[in-house]
Amino acid sequence: MDTIASLFSFITWPVSWVIVQFHKVYGAIFGPDTGWAWGLSIVSLVVLIRICLIPLFVKQIKSTRNMQALQPKMKAIQERYKSDKQRQSEEMMKLYKETGTNPLSSCLPILAQSPFFFALYHVLSAIASGKEIGVIDGPLLASARQAHIFGAPLASKFTDTAAEVAALDASLTSVRIVTAVMIVMMSASQFFTQRQLMMKNVDLSVKTPYMQQQKMLMYIFPLIFAGMGINFPVGVLIYWLTTNVWTMGQQMYVINQNPTPGSKAQDSYLQRLLKNVTQHGEVRGRRRKNIVKVIVAKGADRNDNERRFFAGLAKAGFAAQADGTVIKSDTIAAEAEGGAAARRQQPKRQTKAQRQAAAAQPGGAKDTEDVTEPAAEEATTSLEKKPQGPAKTDAQVEAKDEAKDEAQGDKPARPSRANSGGSRQGKSGQRKGQQRPKHPSSKK
Repeated sequence: MDTIASLFSFITWPVSWVIVQFHKVYGAIFGPDTGWAWGLSIVSLVVLIRICLIPLFVKQIKSTRNMQALQPKMKAIQERYKSDKQRQSEEMMKLYKETGTNPLSSCLPILAQSPFFFALYHVLSAIASGKEIGVIDGPLLASARQAHIFGAPLASKFTDTAAEVAALDASLTSVRIVTAVMIVMMSASQFFTQRQLMMKNVDLSVKTPYMQQQKMLMYIFPLIFAGMGINFPVGVLIYWLTTNVWTMGQQMYVINQNPTPGSKAQDSYLQRLLKNVTQHGEVRGRRRKNIVKVIVAKGADRNDNERRFFAGLAKAGFAAQADGTVIKSDTIAAEAEGGAAARRQQPKRQTKAQRQAAAAQPGGAKDTEDVTEPAAEEATTSLEKKPQGPAKTDAQVEAKDEAKDEAQGDKPARPSRANSGGSRQGKSGQRKGQQRPKHPSSKK
């Protein structure tokens, strides 16, 4: 670690100068030799660095979203050119160029603050050794060596021996307790930051290997930092814990205000936006109007969260416009209510067995008659409209049927209606309901 830190010794002077300037401010409040003055100086250094890195953080968020959106296309390229690695790499680079995505953008904030991290480590190591570094001269060096955070010197480490800790006027037990607690807090903040990103700000409708990799990193990174933390001085642990907390808060703000499409965070945001529009009758704020404008422009490509948002707008009587505004319309609300009522009133379709069971019940015949009455009335009306000839007697009808059967020769004559009625009446005690008349060739 000391060898790596020495590579960034060229920025130890700026880092030490910034710490000293903050120390002058906090020293006037808490005292120049207190751990609060030096500890808050390190915290302020982190805040200053992270403010300067906000543009890189925005690029990181955009790059992460682009990488998530490109995962299905990347997977298709890998499957298509599985046997040609060179062509696969060329197609990947072409895809990155067309979409303006840089895979390294997600690592920019970490890479940018790494020099400051190692420079601070170099400064604290020099303080622990009693060496002047940068603008920290003799009086400031003595003051920094006397500064303690909860009984642990800023320059002490978990792996220090009892003699090294005693040289800094502290006990080994207090140093290890403080460093262990700070290492756990640092690892926990790293875990929850990554978990917040994976659980709330990832498009759950797209399942890709990228998501599995991120889940693995969510558990691996905290373990890596926990292993490295035992070699960090207390001042460096303060630095890393502060930057993790800053990252978690900054990421929470971005997720709540500009979530990834298709994620749980987007659903929560659109529901809050719907509630706001319903209360005020308009979309307030340029950023919110831009979000509505983008969703309107998607058309049929909207995800489930965005469709629910538009359905809620219609139910409340609003219609989103192409410029991101909304207009009030009672017609839209009536159509939404009418469609919902039609869906609620649609009867459930019964199976054949259910219909037969309902007909077999005592009230089934009555219900069937009630249902078929309109159809019977319609049939009667249609028959009345058709011209009809003179009515035929039953004897004429039977004679005509018998003549037709005798002309066919091989078919026996049909029984008369009286006989068929008698057959039905004779079998009524054995069978329920109306039965088809039996053929005359039957013996019974």
